[in-house]
Amino acid sequence: MTFGAGISLSDGRLTVFGNCVLHDVHENVVITPTSGPGDAMINGAFIGVKSDHKGSRRVFPIGRLRELRFMCVFRHNFWWMTQWMGTCGKDIPFETQFLVVEVCDETHIEDGDKAEAQHNSAVYAVFLPILEGDFRAVLQGNEQNEIEICLESGDPDVDQFKGSHLVFVAAGSDPYDVITNSVKTVEKHLQTFSHREKKKIPDILNWFGWCIWDAFYTNVSAEGLKQGLESLEKGGTPPKFVIIDDGWQMVGMDPTGIEYRSDCTANFANRLILIKENQNFQKNGKGHRVDDPAMGLGYVISEMKDRYALKYVYVWHAITGYWGGVKPGITEMEHYEPKLVYPVSSPGVQSNDYSDVLQSITINGVGFVKPEKAFEFYNDLHSYLASAGIDGVKVDVQSILETLGAGHGGRVKLTRKYHQALEASISSNFHDNAIIACMSHNTDTLYSAKSTAVMRASDDFFPRDQASHTIHIASVAYNTVFIGEFIQPDWDMFHAI
Repeated sequence: MTFGAGISLSDGRLTVFGNCVLHDVHENVVITPTSGPGDAMINGAFIGVKSDHKGSRRVFPIGRLRELRFMCVFRHNFWWMTQWMGTCGKDIPFETQFLVVEVCDETHIEDGDKAEAQHNSAVYAVFLPILEGDFRAVLQGNEQNEIEICLESGDPDVDQFKGSHLVFVAAGSDPYDVITNSVKTVEKHLQTFSHREKKKIPDILNWFGWCIWDAFYTNVSAEGLKQGLESLEKGGTPPKFVIIDDGWQMVGMDPTGIEYRSDCTANFANRLILIKENQNFQKNGKGHRVDDPAMGLGYVISEMKDRYALKYVYVWHAITGYWGGVKPGITEMEHYEPKLVYPVSSPGVQSNDYSDVLQSITINGVGFVKPEKAFEFYNDLHSYLASAGIDGVKVDVQSILETLGAGHGGRVKLTRKYHQALEASISSNFHDNAIIACMSHNTDTLYSAKSTAVMRASDDFFPRDQASHTIHIASVAYNTVFIGEFIQPDWDMFHAI
């Protein structure tokens, strides 16, 4: 049977424009055509599976991929994606969220004499594993060269799924057009996110700016910020915006908490104990914090903008408030009803980077604001920041939500609820869609982003590790092929020497 103008499934073969992409397709694999005005032009269809089994995590092989070049982007750790290339199913990594396969008539990759014919007749098949109901799909390979669909809810009590719209596949001669049109088709189908073309791009992207992270790490203060701005001004590169990264908030550990740090980073066991700034961001801030607006963050920001002609100042915060969340059991936070929860991550996710974050929250738990209170929490935080002259926020640690779905309807439902609250607060308190998403390379987030328009596109830039620089740039470039359809990529910080 043929779906659209180019996708066909028959005799165990999935073909695009007559060219076989997958062999030995399993009998329980089903294809559903796109529907609606103009969708037939996409040359695409949805891949699903029939199954009577239940489970919050299921893996379904669909068919064999062999002797065809592909490029994919996958989560190489819990927070970030990077690229991978290969020629058969077993080369496809766990947590693959985007896959493009080069398909050519009767052409094998090792046939050098057919290289020109391959170039002229290439067709590209794009596979997008998506969300269906309360489940999220990703791709992976097995030793039999089969592509598998891994389906997860993130909640043991959420174990029933339909399974008919798990992966969107489309094809065409121009891979970039196929990718764009595929994402737009999925946008129509899910109606849970918006394509980048529909989003407001914040003006901050039009200016040169300074993120203070590599200058201070968490040992930051208003005084240090002024010194840095003066240095940039003297060097002939005055920034027009500043991002105040981790280190400005009031945080603290539980009495029984276990400290976790990684190099120069924060203590991941700390939790947010107040939505206002710490003493280092008050006028002449020394010693203890003083709750006086005349001495607080508003004074510091106003003085800094006036003195250094800054157009915008953003600040950092985690999507859960801080790395360890919001501290339960204290008066200042009790109305958000935070509860100590212990994350459970997918067995398919690699956690080699930022491992101390995951270790800390596994041991110490996360002070998790009740989902129904998320908007109240964000609105209180953002309205205070806006009143102090802050223009926007960089919201970090976003992928952690996928581990907190148990008891909340699963990872997809929880992520969507939190992002709706976050984007509503941004809209209410800041002009210009002023948010940068970070540590958010899971499709739970991408397919829930209605208005967020800027996202960190790769793992951190490590200025003192020269061997990592080329890898960083390559990862951003390849990741952008996919995530650039959803957001404007932020290439992270580069070092001023």
